[in-house]
Amino acid sequence: MAPRKTFLGHPRGLVILFLTEMWERFSYYGMRALLVLYLTQHFLFGPAEAQGIYAAYAALVYLMPVVGGLLADKYLGSRKAVIIGAVLLVAGHFTMAFEGNGGREFLTVGGTEYAIEVEGRDTDRQLYAVTDGGRVPISISPEGVNVVDIGGQPAGSGGQIATAAGFPLTVAADGYTTRIQRDLSAEPVLFLALSLIIVGVGFLKANISTVVGHLYDENDPRRDGGFTIFYVGINLGAVLATLLCSWLGIAYGWAYGFGLAGIGMLLGLLTFILGQSWLEGRGAPPRPELLARRSFLGLPFEAIFWIGGLIAVLPVWLLMQRHALIEASLPILAGVIFAAVVGYTLIKLEGAERTRMLVAQVLIFFSVLFWALFEQAGSSLTLFADQSTAMPSWLNVGQTQFFNPGIIVVLGPVMAALWVWMAKRRIEPSTPVKFSFGLAFVGAGFLLLSWAAATQAGVDFRVPLLFLFLTYLLHTIGELCLSPVGLSMITKLSVDRVVGLMMGVWFLSSSVAHIVAGQIAKATATDTVAGVVTNPALALETYGSIFGTIGWIGVGTGVVLLVLSPVLKKGMAGVH
Repeated sequence: MAPRKTFLGHPRGLVILFLTEMWERFSYYGMRALLVLYLTQHFLFGPAEAQGIYAAYAALVYLMPVVGGLLADKYLGSRKAVIIGAVLLVAGHFTMAFEGNGGREFLTVGGTEYAIEVEGRDTDRQLYAVTDGGRVPISISPEGVNVVDIGGQPAGSGGQIATAAGFPLTVAADGYTTRIQRDLSAEPVLFLALSLIIVGVGFLKANISTVVGHLYDENDPRRDGGFTIFYVGINLGAVLATLLCSWLGIAYGWAYGFGLAGIGMLLGLLTFILGQSWLEGRGAPPRPELLARRSFLGLPFEAIFWIGGLIAVLPVWLLMQRHALIEASLPILAGVIFAAVVGYTLIKLEGAERTRMLVAQVLIFFSVLFWALFEQAGSSLTLFADQSTAMPSWLNVGQTQFFNPGIIVVLGPVMAALWVWMAKRRIEPSTPVKFSFGLAFVGAGFLLLSWAAATQAGVDFRVPLLFLFLTYLLHTIGELCLSPVGLSMITKLSVDRVVGLMMGVWFLSSSVAHIVAGQIAKATATDTVAGVVTNPALALETYGSIFGTIGWIGVGTGVVLLVLSPVLKKGMAGVH
């Protein structure tokens, strides 16, 4: 029975789910905007290692909902799974606010070791060597180490020089060494926080969307509109988070940015719990009597899932500290599963069912490359903004990630209306063509940035912010061509008896895409000291080279898919 009470023509439970997802995405994107910067600047992980940690984290974030969705379908129901996930997310985000002391880097010159301190968290960070006479501002370049004035000019250039007692004015490139002292007490807490978030997303991500679907009857014409409203909530939360959490984290301290993300998730949890009556029982457990049954130690059966969620954090915590293992094993696992699904399709299915499933698998394969390029946003593009982009005073590095959700909020309705307009005139592109557009646009974005790196950089080896924005614009147009039709494609082309498996394969492919994205991001890494790049010219050249390569790969693959699209459309056997 459809809910009796409505809000703006939709079940009023949509209001609760909109706000819950808005705050959940606020917490997720707020943390993501700061994560790679936090790893490189606070814990002093090198860019390659930081991007490997981010890739492993993102891969598990997309893998765990497969498990969470299965548990909800068989035992918990969507609503209870969302609550478990939200509680774990609150714990994880607030744990992220524990900074510890962070890593420390030391500079040895002529047998004397000096601690290096960094002032600031944005692109204008200043390095200092700590001596007995105080802090000495320094710069490190391919030529060596130089004492500078407060404005960053070489000593003796007319600026006011800080006390340099005991520290030479210049040190040749082969005249010093560095070492990093890791914060071994805080790093495990960092990985615990990430693990709580990963398991929490596993319970929540797929299941809150399922509750949205449960609000509407099977043929309710309001369903697509409801999901569109829900999608706006996702991007509204992302816009607010990337602006506010990044501002607090960079201007006042990491703990403030992560803490605000935690407050956002807490608001989402409270909204969902207090709004249960508005959901009118939708998303309930399939067998409520099973959850109430007593299990070991006299606890309700439901308690097993709460305890299991906490226990699951332990293996994820161990894996996150060995992210190379995830990067090596996940593609192999995905390859085996994908081969098994293809084998099942070829052996067990016939006719239109077979060809539709094969088309779905081909598009999943192409989507891996799209997401591997698109998801550079959280890693290499963030570090490009930090190391190779001229940032205005009104925007910081983390806030550049608001470009994507902000553009979606503006262009999303326009693109949706465009597809409807084209459909009425029978000229709407097929799903394979939309996928090819997505690949071409994401590739074009990197080609633009590669061109800017080669031709538009200033004397400080930074490109104007405009080109980073235009790159995000092209990427977002590509996302709007591919992402909204992806899940719809899976449900339309998959055979009913394996649609759940195919949805799992879709999430698994996104997980693998993040591993591939991590390998791409690592290739852009150059040397840093205390999180500050030591050779800006080399950094810009490296970014330009890698972005150019993956840009041509994206565009070229899009063209290949466009050529194949008539064959794929025929294989869809009448499904649009």
